[in-house]
Amino acid sequence: MHLWLLNVIIYFGWHPHVKSSPVNRGNSTELLLDGVYKTLRTIKHSPETIEELHSKHQIEEGDILQFTDRNAVQSIWPTHAIPYLISAELRSRTNDILSATRMISDQTCVTFHLRTFETNFLHFKNSPGCSSYVGFIGGDQAVYIGSVCTVGNIVHELLHALGFYHEHTRMDRDSYINIIKNNIIKGTEQNFVKRHGDTLNVPYDTASILHYGSAYFSSNGSPTIVPLHTAKDMGQRERLTQLDILRVRLLYQCGV
Repeated sequence: MHLWLLNVIIYFGWHPHVKSSPVNRGNSTELLLDGVYKTLRTIKHSPETIEELHSKHQIEEGDILQFTDRNAVQSIWPTHAIPYLISAELRSRTNDILSATRMISDQTCVTFHLRTFETNFLHFKNSPGCSSYVGFIGGDQAVYIGSVCTVGNIVHELLHALGFYHEHTRMDRDSYINIIKNNIIKGTEQNFVKRHGDTLNVPYDTASILHYGSAYFSSNGSPTIVPLHTAKDMGQRERLTQLDILRVRLLYQCGV
């Protein structure tokens, strides 16, 4: 699958009513288009990948914004009470954003409030997909939210902003999942690279709201991630798991 072709189709829009029904399976053009439609069906259900595939921002792992200065220090927020601002073009998504903040604040000591005069704050901005920096960077810190981003996707981005990376990139992931490299879109393999980080001694969680789904960045609609054991709800964006909650409580010292 050519990434440029995928970008062109994303640019001109996703049309869920269009289905691929190649007349001649031996025709390479038809096969390519069939693969494109399969990939687009996958992306439709994983909006966190859209930012990397169709964005002017520096992105890795689909939705993690990169610093221009790669040596910049990332850290947790110095407060449990995090200010936020919602840009005018996202006012219609206010209820979704507040639902996402409540999902975290109802179960941890981290809270969110509308910015008044604070210098450091989260700023929800409009974008094709969903993305965020990881951890506290200070100042006007963007969290990008697209029309395709659900409440669960917004929670996912907020956890990035609080300091968490994707679950599937943990160093111990090979004991729980297999990465199927042949199914990954060419040029996006870096999204599956393991990274060193503090797991806070919390067990691996395939159901984490921070875990990729089975076909993220798939070039053909087939799995890019296969669990080694029975895994329910891998890639779900409906709720925080108990381990997600524990991670936030431990990182922000919520009296666990």
